[in-house]
Amino acid sequence: MSGVLYGVGLGPGDPDLMTLKAHRLISGAGVVAYPALAGAPSFARAIAARAIAPGAREIVMDVPMTPERAPAQAAYDLGAARIAEALEAGEDVVCLCEGDPFFYGSFMYLYARLSERFEVEIVPGVTSVTACAARAGMPLCARNERLTVLPGPLPEAELRARIEGAESVVIMKVGRHLAKIRGVIEGLGLMKRAVYVERASLPEEVVCPLSEAPEAAPYFSMILLTKGADPWL
Repeated sequence: MSGVLYGVGLGPGDPDLMTLKAHRLISGAGVVAYPALAGAPSFARAIAARAIAPGAREIVMDVPMTPERAPAQAAYDLGAARIAEALEAGEDVVCLCEGDPFFYGSFMYLYARLSERFEVEIVPGVTSVTACAARAGMPLCARNERLTVLPGPLPEAELRARIEGAESVVIMKVGRHLAKIRGVIEGLGLMKRAVYVERASLPEEVVCPLSEAPEAAPYFSMILLTKGADPWL
């Protein structure tokens, strides 16, 4: 009998925002897999550290963060092969996923490689979108309003067009694209409607109007924008 692969969402960073099911699966796991930036500690592991059982075997997937897709895809190929070995040996594997596995989550790349051969169960997690809205005290949409989620790396013209046609907007993966995004929002006259959130739910969290945001943003940052009432009133 092959083992079961669990893709477990950890939430945005605060370990207390893990679900009870996520904690139960992690604490009972004999094999735990997780991504890490090549040469750096794993954020996913840091979130789950208190739940990982002593003696659990850990499969670390070093994933380079580069614009080119090939190096990351090779890392997922290698990680999937190592996970497959454990599953074929009858061991269950719990794969740690920041946020939610299927919402901009890297676990989907492992799922694509392994789901046709092995049983896979997805355990959803608190998304960074809802965490940032909660920390900002900013309702995103109500009744028949629409929410648009945009990735920061979009070209400037496309970003502008999509924001113009939206009601409430979440812009993810801000990082090195902050200046471009801020310029688009300022050009649309929407700066007073935009909130910047950095490292939501963590001790170093930053929440402020976009006009007061720092010049440089980390990867774990987000901009929330609503065209309704002023979010700071």
